[in-house]
Amino acid sequence: MKPLPQTQMSVDEYLAWSEDNPGRYELVQGEVFAMAAERARHANTRVAVFDALRSALRAASVPCRAMPDGMTVRITAHTAYEPDALVYCGPRIDPDAVEVKNPIVVVEVLSPSTRRTDASEKLAGYFQVPSIHHYLMVDPDRRTVVHHRRAGDGIESSFLEDGTLILDPPGLELPVASLFEEP
Repeated sequence: MKPLPQTQMSVDEYLAWSEDNPGRYELVQGEVFAMAAERARHANTRVAVFDALRSALRAASVPCRAMPDGMTVRITAHTAYEPDALVYCGPRIDPDAVEVKNPIVVVEVLSPSTRRTDASEKLAGYFQVPSIHHYLMVDPDRRTVVHHRRAGDGIESSFLEDGTLILDPPGLELPVASLFEEP
């Protein structure tokens, strides 16, 4: 494994660097961070979230697509995150793209090592992206979801253990239980 770069990078430099450096990374204020190994519970929940989003998109018949982890979301010129799942609307992105420029929904599956960052820096960061209307923090241990949504000039948050998430835009109904189904 190659050592992480010791110089500050822009997102464009980071994306070029990541092409030659397999693995999962994020760029935070110009610094590259390797992402920790994932536990089976996290992986299973991540797959369930992606499947649930795709199912909700099909049911809603909206011109949007779900993407699994591995896609980059640019937050600022020197910060880029890789959510566990996302939804974007409009034309299909280029098949060789590594970045989704206008996501509307981003999802992070919480883990012990990321919980604090997901609830603070990423919460603030994701809502710097004008296209993002919904940020879901899915907790596989507690089987709960925190739904943050853009509301005018602010953010509204709700905590759900059951029921249905309404993600509008783009017009999705997402049963909370579906986010925890075994793949």
